[in-house]
Amino acid sequence: MRKLLLVLALVCSFSLFGQSIDTLAVRSAIERQLASYPESTLQDIYKSFYQEHFGPGHIISDTASARRYLMRELSEMGKTQSPYFEPTGSQGDYIRVCLSAIADSLITAEQLLDAFVRSANSRQEPTVSWMEKWEAIVSIIQANKIELEGFETDLPLLTEAARNSQAVHHSRLYNEAYHPHYRIVERGIFERELRQALK
Repeated sequence: MRKLLLVLALVCSFSLFGQSIDTLAVRSAIERQLASYPESTLQDIYKSFYQEHFGPGHIISDTASARRYLMRELSEMGKTQSPYFEPTGSQGDYIRVCLSAIADSLITAEQLLDAFVRSANSRQEPTVSWMEKWEAIVSIIQANKIELEGFETDLPLLTEAARNSQAVHHSRLYNEAYHPHYRIVERGIFERELRQALK
């Protein structure tokens, strides 16, 4: 009963002042990530929600360098543990498209690159700041007693990163377990142009 009241209090607290954080969707997304990737740390959860909040714009300096980096990554990547596609964060506004879809000839590198670059320019301004969203995520993890390796060590570092709206890499544990290789694509672009090929 006490746990239920705490969760209800969280739902109420994050819907005050015009904020729009769906705490149940956030918790469901965290649980989904941990079910799919049990080696995830707080850093990997931060990364998924950050990608949803900001889209891929923070990693594109110009199209030519994005193409070079993609081609190099394709030539160096080994077997990955990721599905062809999966949503970021809790709303699925952006989709991670695994590079194995190119290696398996389902889509071309140019198709993914074009979708990736256009996605960087399609982001709408979020109604909630990244710091507010991050504080909500942390509160949900703590309220639901979700255990994460290195949580106490990672939390202050990631909170400082959130304060400065900084991106982070996947954790060492995640990289070693799953070997992720993907690009972020806006959901509408993904649905119109890539999803059918990746069924």
